[in-house]
Amino acid sequence: MPEARTSEFYSVTQETSRMMGLSLSHDKVWPILTAYEHVMAPAVISFRTQTGPRRAGDLDCRWTMLPKDLDPYAVALSNGLATPTGHAVDRLSAEIHQAFPVGGYGFDFGVVGGFKKTWTFFPAPTPQPAAELADLPSMPRSVTDNLAFFERYGVAGIVNTVGIDYPKRTVNLYFNPSSPEFFRPKTLRALLGEAGLPEPSEGLLRFCEQAFCMYTTLSWDSSTIERITFSVKTTDPLGLPLETGPGIENLVKNAPYPAGEQYVYGVSVTPEGELHKIQSYYQWHTRVEAMLTAVDAG
Repeated sequence: MPEARTSEFYSVTQETSRMMGLSLSHDKVWPILTAYEHVMAPAVISFRTQTGPRRAGDLDCRWTMLPKDLDPYAVALSNGLATPTGHAVDRLSAEIHQAFPVGGYGFDFGVVGGFKKTWTFFPAPTPQPAAELADLPSMPRSVTDNLAFFERYGVAGIVNTVGIDYPKRTVNLYFNPSSPEFFRPKTLRALLGEAGLPEPSEGLLRFCEQAFCMYTTLSWDSSTIERITFSVKTTDPLGLPLETGPGIENLVKNAPYPAGEQYVYGVSVTPEGELHKIQSYYQWHTRVEAMLTAVDAG
């Protein structure tokens, strides 16, 4: 049964890749699917695409809601899907898992690039303080350097998810601000300005009226916040007050699987401008509805 499910998903992934104008790498994708096929049935699975040149050559697939006794990076290492480099990024996930309670895991891979990211979800409703994460030996110094920034905007104590991008050597910290003031134009302009990022577009300000999550991208190379991303849950992504771009529109309209009505749409503010990304669900579980604020936001 797992083998049949894996083969079916591989075919869908291959067809989705072709639809997006990409050639799936069998040598990258098939070993990933076989390494994790034992947790495919309970996983929430989505395909993700993004605007901008950095993502033009790949289509990402995300598996989340994996069991909390399965460390996806350890699986990747043991199956030759990732190679240790001696950098702190190699050690960070293990340190998080040893120091904090874990509610579940996730991972990303590209149909061209292979294994890319892992996600550690803290159990709801107990987010973790950014200051305690900053104390981990392998956490980027940039987290410590931005603690005062997180405090000023009321999110320092509510990190609910940590994402690690291994090829890019970056870390995402996810927050679900509870105050409605957080996503209002005055706060957004101040937050982005203080982070040294461009003024938000009018479309982004309207988009953030529906936002439920923000995350910051940080690295080991600089104290600067590389990007800040805002996410919205939607059943009508093409009806958002944004110009979505042809890749996103293609995935929404032509996905070769029954995507249903669940999407997560994100807008990242970078020094170069705003990038858009969308998550289209291949496999959904109703139990994730109440937990979506802690997962799948970017």
